[in-house]
Amino acid sequence: MGRFVYWMNVSVDLRIEQVPGDNGAGEWLRISEELHREFNARARALALMVQGRVVYETMEEYWPRARGDASLPDVLREYGEIWTAAPKVLVSRTRRSADHNTRIIGGDDAIEQLAALRAQTDGTIGVGGAALATQLLRAGLLDELLLFTHPAILGFGRPLFDEYDVPIELDLLEQRSFEQGVTMHHYAIRNELEAVPC
Repeated sequence: MGRFVYWMNVSVDLRIEQVPGDNGAGEWLRISEELHREFNARARALALMVQGRVVYETMEEYWPRARGDASLPDVLREYGEIWTAAPKVLVSRTRRSADHNTRIIGGDDAIEQLAALRAQTDGTIGVGGAALATQLLRAGLLDELLLFTHPAILGFGRPLFDEYDVPIELDLLEQRSFEQGVTMHHYAIRNELEAVPC
């Protein structure tokens, strides 16, 4: 069985956007070459990427072009190659087609389809998008968090999860520090529902 891992850049106060629609490109982010190489290595190791429409369309607009842009650093061109080639699932009610090795899941049974996908996949499934991650969390399907925390307190903006007010117990799996004060924390989510005997 695969593991759904919600991977996100966050501020110290667990915000993922300061301005609506900045889609991870805020000035508060401190993404060095060292950190991007970590992103590349982890993205390359994913069995599958599952992304909500907003995240997918942001990635789709930039990364396929980035891979061939000689003006960009090699670490960015490399990520463009990784993202474009990786098997991906786009979760969307409105999209009917997608390129770059992407299939679409949508409709009222999207979470059930994702549960089946998780059961059929070996390895790590990267999750992109707060709305999607929140739905998976509510369904008891989100397995891990991979948070890259940037040294900024935003005070406002979109939180890590959308409208979720239930305590979440976590177990730390790994942690690491990067240049410019960025830290990585990788957590397993304790799913209390699964721990209850039938």
